[in-house]
Amino acid sequence: MTKILVAFTFVGAVIALVFAALTAKKVMKFSEGTEKMKKIAASIRTGANAYLKRQYTIVSIFFGCMFVILCAMAAFKLLTWFVPFAFITGGFFSGLSGFVGMTIATRANSRTANACRDGLNKGLRCAFSAGSVMGFTVVGLGLLDISVWFFLLNFVFKLPIEEVTSAMLTFSMGASSMALFARVGGGIYTKAADVGADLVGKVEAGIPEDDPRNPAVIADNVGDNVGDVAGMGADLYESYVGSVISSSALGVVAFSTVQAVDGIRAVAIPMAMAAIGIIASIIGSFLVRTSEHAEQKALLKALGRGTNFSAILIAVVTFPLVWFVLGREYIGIYFSILSGLVAGVLIGRATEYFTSDTYKPTRNLAAMSKTGSATIVIGGVGLGMLSTAIPIIVVAICIMAAYGFAGGFGDTANAPNLGLYGIAIAAVGMLSTLGITLATDAYGPVADNAGGIAQMAGLEEDVRERTDALDSLGNTTAATGKGFAIGSAALTALALIASYVKKIPDELIDIRLMNPTVLVGLFIGACLPFVFAALTMNSVGRAAQSVVVEVRRQFKEIKGIMAGTTDPDYAKCVGLCTKASLKEMVMPTLIAIATPIVVGLVLGCNGVIGMLAGSTATGFLLAIFMSNSGGAWDNAKKYIENGNFGGKGSEAHKAAVVGDTVGDPFKDTSGPSINILIKLLSVVSIVFAGLIIKFHIF
Repeated sequence: MTKILVAFTFVGAVIALVFAALTAKKVMKFSEGTEKMKKIAASIRTGANAYLKRQYTIVSIFFGCMFVILCAMAAFKLLTWFVPFAFITGGFFSGLSGFVGMTIATRANSRTANACRDGLNKGLRCAFSAGSVMGFTVVGLGLLDISVWFFLLNFVFKLPIEEVTSAMLTFSMGASSMALFARVGGGIYTKAADVGADLVGKVEAGIPEDDPRNPAVIADNVGDNVGDVAGMGADLYESYVGSVISSSALGVVAFSTVQAVDGIRAVAIPMAMAAIGIIASIIGSFLVRTSEHAEQKALLKALGRGTNFSAILIAVVTFPLVWFVLGREYIGIYFSILSGLVAGVLIGRATEYFTSDTYKPTRNLAAMSKTGSATIVIGGVGLGMLSTAIPIIVVAICIMAAYGFAGGFGDTANAPNLGLYGIAIAAVGMLSTLGITLATDAYGPVADNAGGIAQMAGLEEDVRERTDALDSLGNTTAATGKGFAIGSAALTALALIASYVKKIPDELIDIRLMNPTVLVGLFIGACLPFVFAALTMNSVGRAAQSVVVEVRRQFKEIKGIMAGTTDPDYAKCVGLCTKASLKEMVMPTLIAIATPIVVGLVLGCNGVIGMLAGSTATGFLLAIFMSNSGGAWDNAKKYIENGNFGGKGSEAHKAAVVGDTVGDPFKDTSGPSINILIKLLSVVSIVFAGLIIKFHIF
């Protein structure tokens, strides 16, 4: 049966990749529009490809150094020789996911703009299809990597299942490392360009968003692709494989003492679930369509129809999967999966409520712009803080339910292990619809670029109205996607902490709260997300300053820009953003990797456990707060631009633009990077556990 499930997983991966290829072919059949639209799209594509080429060059140096370090550890028998190679493949596929997504996005932007000339539904189909390529490439490559490694290690090299899952955890480390570089670097790039373009162009010069007279407009559109597409693809690839692998590792522990069920079946369950999720997401993707002149509520309903159908289908099919693979005595694990699915939907709805201008929180925030930029900034911070309550309650209930349903509160010695497996597999349930969830997320940057191209190419006003409707919806779905990623990160991080604890000999574990090493580790871990957010925010600020100075210089020195008789020097701003982001992305990533090793060497295993607990708790809250604040500020600005409180060019609009620029690094740089941080800390701790056990000081 295990071989059948592994084969099914591989087939699911192939189906996802074939569907992505066919969808990409469908996108390419859309017309790219006028010659001017083609020229603008080519400039965006060239800038994005140039950035990724330089980023991957720098990242390859890091991966080469880590490969040498891991090989040295393998030579001293602190790791198996499979670990360095698993690390490389995890990073490679994570980067490849982002690259494929960005490639289709930079080809779909002008096609979406041109499709909107024919109608809103056609524009939605084009942008959503481009997002689907990204979504199904991520899940396809993720499952391909997992299934191939599992087949090689278990059936070819015939390693014990404990060593199989231990080695596979390492390519989660590779994926997390690549994702952090991509998210941080791309996030700094996109928000530096966005902030620079908005502050000087919209606020100071009073010209529209994406106006071709703005020297930073091409850099802004390039940034949407390298940050919100390539960075997001690498990020969610890492979330996806991390949840599957961590639950597999805990499944081995949970069923190691169960005679009726071997651990391999528990490993195969999350893999098969992910394959089922792919098929359900493909079916759900065909349900996404809308009517002309639809408001955002109708557009949200159109996307929700596809994701909700996929979730229901997964809920139905996983019941017999658990029943026949694990047996009816463990059917409670099915309800653990169900709790993850429900939690994901609830977190998505809560995020939608706080960030969509369809609901009161964002509309009330927009009203605060009438009294200036200070009040809308204060309101956005308050809204983001308040928005953390529902997700934390949902995740807390999900943890308790998943733990209890799986048998964690039983009176047997193995009960806690079963409960932890339930929590881990709940994260898989939450991410099982990732194919379509990511499609609804990734389409947003495509729609944003389409609006920019429509503006720069001078298309009809109704085309820009349609792209703005899609873009506004994209802000909400992007925030919802981040909510899924952050919620699953909390569950996956707990599972990874449990995996770390299982690698430590019992005699070395003393995680009482009054143990000073645990307390010190807890404080260090609680501080880490704030330090990390500060580093990334400051990086955006420094990079944005250079863009602001350059845009002001061009407006002042290059005659004819404002009159439209002379083209700005777009390449200068693209170069500034590229240079700044690549320089600034290194330090936050290195800190994330080095901290658990240093803490482990100084404080030992108990200090590391405290650090992981602290960073998971504060990181989850901070990530939700920053993502939702940023999303609400952005949609408050768009709500005003739709004619409310004076509309475009009003004092309220100028205040809202300031709020949006504050929120840009919140939602697209620091916030989404934190969920990678808390998982990367855990997997680095697991990989270097052998070193810590031998050489810690206290």
